[in-house]
Order: sequence, then C-alpha cells, then structure tokens
Amino acid sequence: MTIRERTEELEYETLSPFAAKSREAKRKVPMAECNFRTKFQRDRDRILHSKCFRRLKHKTQVYITAGDHYRTRMTHSLEVSQISRTIARGLRLNEDLTEAIALGHDVGHTPFGHAGEAAMEKLIGHFSHNEQSLRVVEYLERDGHGLNLTMETKDGIVNHTGKGLPKTLEGRIVRTADRIAYLCHDYDDSLRAGMLAATDLPQEVQKRFGVDASQMITSMVSDMILASEGKDDICQSDEVKETMELFRDFMFRHVYRSERLTREREQAVFVLRELFNYFMTHTGELPEEYQARRERWGKERTVTDYVAGLTDSYAVALFHNIFLPPVGWNRDMQK
Repeated sequence: MTIRERTEELEYETLSPFAAKSREAKRKVPMAECNFRTKFQRDRDRILHSKCFRRLKHKTQVYITAGDHYRTRMTHSLEVSQISRTIARGLRLNEDLTEAIALGHDVGHTPFGHAGEAAMEKLIGHFSHNEQSLRVVEYLERDGHGLNLTMETKDGIVNHTGKGLPKTLEGRIVRTADRIAYLCHDYDDSLRAGMLAATDLPQEVQKRFGVDASQMITSMVSDMILASEGKDDICQSDEVKETMELFRDFMFRHVYRSERLTREREQAVFVLRELFNYFMTHTGELPEEYQARRERWGKERTVTDYVAGLTDSYAVALFHNIFLPPVGWNRDMQK
C-alpha cells in the first residue's frame, strides 16, 4: 500500500460521511497517480506553483496605492484558505479540497480589483472573475494546457460566487469563508487607511462580532461550525447571516463604493480600457503565446485573457510604455 492509498483509507475512517473523498475524484484527462499525494493535494500543489497564483501578489484587493501591510489578492487567498481549513477540520470535511479551492478561487481576477472587473464587464459585455478563474486553470495555464484539476476543485472555484452552488460541502465552505475573509480583512485595512473607525460599524455588528478583525472571524467561523455540525450542508444561524449582510452593506457604502476611492477606480478603468482597445487594434503586439491562442479563441477573447491576467504594476508600466512619450521632463527643465 502506498502512502497515498493509506491516506485515502484514512479519509473513509476519519472524515464525515458528507466529506468529499479524494479517491473518488475525477479529472478531465486521467493521469498516473502519485505515490504520496492524493488528487486534492496535487490540485493544491499545482495551483500553488502556478504562474497565475504568483501574479496575485501584485493584484489589488481594495487599495490600489496601498503600503506593505495591506492585503493583496494573494494574501486574501491565503487567508481564505486558513479560514476554510479551520471550518473543514471542525466539520471533519476534506481540508485538502477546501485549500485547493481557496487558493484557486481568485486566480482569474483582473488587475485593480473589482474596478478592473467592472471595466472588463463594460468592455466585452460579460466578465466574471470566477468564470475567468476556471478558464485560467482549465485552459490558460501551462502554455494553454491547463492544470488538469479535479472536477471537484474546478466546481468549487467557479461557484465560489454567483448563482451556482458548489456540489461539495468543501466548496460551500470556501464560498462563505471568502466573504468572511474579505469583510473582516478589508475592514481591518480600512482602519489602517483611516477610512473607517471601529465606532463607525453598525451597533448590531459591534454587538455580535466585536470590532477586532480576529474576533469577528472567530465569531463567524464558530457559528458556521456549530450550525453545520451533522448536516449535509454548510449553514449559518439566522442571526449571524443577517448581521453579515448588515456588515456587507456597510462595507459597500463606506469602502467599496466610497467617494474617496473614486479617483483610483476611474484611473484603473481608464488604464484597462485603453490597453484593451489598443491590443484590439494592435493584436500583433501581444506576446507570442497569445498570438497562437488567437486562432483558437478569437481576437476579443485572447485580448481579454491577456489584459485580465496583468498585474497592477505591469498594467501601469505597459500603459506608460505604449501611450506616454519617453520625455525626461525634469532633466529638460534644468537645462
């Protein structure tokens, strides 16, 4: 018996009957099994070592012009992973699957956060980062071969937001853990940025969750575990669910759609719009790997994949190189 087979046996012995079992997982393209890692562990590793995951360290969570201690898409994904694993362990569900889904759920996000996503939506008529995340792991990574993840991991990634509900309980954990993470950590970053004070929170949120981000997470995670124990679903108590909605509404009004961030959002939209339009008329200037993809996916889809995959800093540098003349203004003024 290999180490992987021993681990698979242990899943049946120790995990909940509602847990996803790695032995039963399926891939679109069958491949030889690893002697040490289960299918879900390999999914996690493939995402963790992918280029799309590495790019998340230079993609905005909320604050585009943030300092060193603000969240990026990568730190957000790691925090979602930690929260998800805690819940999965409490419910005896498959931690490896929750981790794989959590690490991969945002790999299709645009530069500049949701402002970039809204810009792409306006440019092409329909764009959703969860669908793009699936497209990245399915088709774009590894020079167009994709990561060949299991169906369970891909299902969790594409359904972590939107109308669809993940088929596995592990995927449903990530769906709610994502919201817990971004609410609490974006609130924490907003305190650091001076956009909010703890006393600004609605009284009901302060009363039920507290005003410390760590305490807030603990309150929501504890509720999920207790409410879901022994059930074939991932649940929250009505009280916590209602308070989370109140918290979310507050964050949208005071942070995500704040007038103080309007200038940053407008700049982000302008940069992505100009880059997209430029490459739609100068497709021959796309990197070579995208030239090959154009034959398969068409011009608009290929340009969308390229622009959506840029990091914040690379998008700004690219915009500068394309649209701004190489003028040494300060040097010229000194002459």
